[in-house]
Amino acid sequence: MTKLLLSIHVLASILVVGPIAVAASMFPRYARLAAGEEGRFVGATALLHRICSGYAVVGVAVPVFGIATGAQLGVLTDAWLITSIVLTTIAAALLALAILPGQQGMIEAATATADGTRAAGDGADTKRAAARLAGLTGVFNLLWAIVVVLMIVRPGSTTSA
Repeated sequence: MTKLLLSIHVLASILVVGPIAVAASMFPRYARLAAGEEGRFVGATALLHRICSGYAVVGVAVPVFGIATGAQLGVLTDAWLITSIVLTTIAAALLALAILPGQQGMIEAATATADGTRAAGDGADTKRAAARLAGLTGVFNLLWAIVVVLMIVRPGSTTSA
């Protein structure tokens, strides 16, 4: 049972967190283009946002199967796992409370500019918002990289690696 849980956990991590990391990383660039090109790239930003938000919902499977695996292995109280859980929680909160709303706001601004319901600005606000979003996404990706390292090089590992 442990091998099945671990397999699902690893597959979910790769197939869910990977697309979020890539789509969220690409979003700021396309959002800047959408704001400056009369909405030409609004569709691309909307798609990237849908990928992030859709996979975020499915992403709940990653910690669920991770905790189930940890329980099977009897390591739920190990410091490396607790640290991983805390970092995962921070990454999830960052995604849900900052990255996804930031993406939505940039899409709405680009759509309003493209529709003519809002005048195009000088682009400084868009550049600042995109830079902030890129930074938040970088932190999100860094948190996941640290979790992956903790999962591979965990203290007390029996792999002798």
